[in-house]
Amino acid sequence: MTNPFAAGCAWIDGDYVPIDQARIPITDMGFTRSDATYDVVAAWHGKFFRLSDHLQRFARSCQCLQLTPPVPWDVMPALLADCVRKTELQEAYVEMICTRGVPMAGGRDPRKIANRFYAFAVPYVWIVHPEQQAAGIDLAVARGVERVGTKALDPTVKNFQWGDFVRAQFEAYDRGAYTAVLVDAAGWVTEGPGFNVFAYVKGTLVTPASGVLHGITRQTVLELAARRGVTARPAALDMETLQAADEIFLTSTAGGIMPVTRLDGNVLGDGTPGPLTRWLNDAYWEAHETGPWVSAIY
Repeated sequence: MTNPFAAGCAWIDGDYVPIDQARIPITDMGFTRSDATYDVVAAWHGKFFRLSDHLQRFARSCQCLQLTPPVPWDVMPALLADCVRKTELQEAYVEMICTRGVPMAGGRDPRKIANRFYAFAVPYVWIVHPEQQAAGIDLAVARGVERVGTKALDPTVKNFQWGDFVRAQFEAYDRGAYTAVLVDAAGWVTEGPGFNVFAYVKGTLVTPASGVLHGITRQTVLELAARRGVTARPAALDMETLQAADEIFLTSTAGGIMPVTRLDGNVLGDGTPGPLTRWLNDAYWEAHETGPWVSAIY
């Protein structure tokens, strides 16, 4: 018998449903106002990677937006694991979402709306597929759109406001690039659609310190680099430094460590992923197998 959850499983209003049957109310303000937050944890070889860190960040995001999930925090790990188990997937992309909820007819006071919680697991998502990672990608620095200001939107809170990201992505396509990174109003490099960026320059690994999500993969890279004795730190990153980088890579739960071999069409190094990028990539996936960052699902 075919597993009805093979393509994905969602938890909606207390029930587990096949992903293609998952529905939310069209009047949920998470949809109509993008008034929501979310987080994504990876399942790899039947194990969650840094689940507690993702849950802590999700809790902080909810607190920042004054959202209270209607599911107890100590229940969430089991609920997420159940979504994965029902799919029978070994590698999965597992998302948790808290929305403002459905307002009463004519009501807009967010204090009077019951917040809602959703979760789902689908096959693992790659921003850059493994075969493309082997060669590296062409990254464009967006010119026609800048990253939304931090006074308007806190980038450390995961959100669905991707208007600037989507515009930058289309610009990258128009310029023949794979994806784009955005700069802010002052010209500092920030982040791209769903990823942080790293530059290895003169023996130091740098990732933008502000205007970005504090990615769990980003933090993992900083910790792995420290283990190897590589100086790695969040810091302001300008265009001149990015262009002078020996190696550049992107990081995300959806894809891990993704090498960049061309910046705005200009080849980096010998045009292949650099040695530090390759080492970090190997160490990153090895950390998914055993150790303090993994927790069994099955």
